[in-house]
Amino acid sequence: MKSNESNIDRIIRAVAGVVLLYLGFGMLGGVTAIIADVVGIVLLATAAIGFCPLYAMFKFSTLNK
Repeated sequence: MKSNESNIDRIIRAVAGVVLLYLGFGMLGGVTAIIADVVGIVLLATAAIGFCPLYAMFKFSTLNK
């Protein structure tokens, strides 16, 4: 897996992931909370790894080489 995310992209994903997890565990309820938590986890995971499968599928990259 080659990295396909820039550092700025990774920071934005990490912040958005933390916000969604906070909302999902603290402020939202029901199905909305579950969706927010799942999306938050995916965003945090892709930020940590530096690879986005959707970017790869569409041959897109925010990484400047």
